[in-house]
Amino acid sequence: MGYSPGFIKKMGTIVEDVRDKEKDFDILVVAAFDDACMACPHKGRTECEANEGSNEHVLSLDRKVINHLELLEGKSYKKSELLKQTAATVEPEDLDFLCEGCSWLKYGVCKEGVGELRQEYGKLAVSSE
Repeated sequence: MGYSPGFIKKMGTIVEDVRDKEKDFDILVVAAFDDACMACPHKGRTECEANEGSNEHVLSLDRKVINHLELLEGKSYKKSELLKQTAATVEPEDLDFLCEGCSWLKYGVCKEGVGELRQEYGKLAVSSE
């Protein structure tokens, strides 16, 4: 799933790194172009150019997630922290709001992933509070 072969490859690498339990790394929280955007064929010089309103839509999704997870834009977090925070605070059904209007939401892949994340990290997130 994706916009182009380059985008699919980049997303595959990102997903693989996030799922790799041996890797823990810093993730900078942004409401702007991120690593996935850099491989997207719709990336303009300064904003998403997929269609009219797409840049505002993408930024609104970023901000919803940042607010829901109570993160600070511009701050770096360890991948492990973000996984635990997500497991503790995001239910699969929350994606109906957080990802409203995303063309991939209807496939259910992300909801399934959040469910798996909650099963795997949920106990860790609760026990670390």
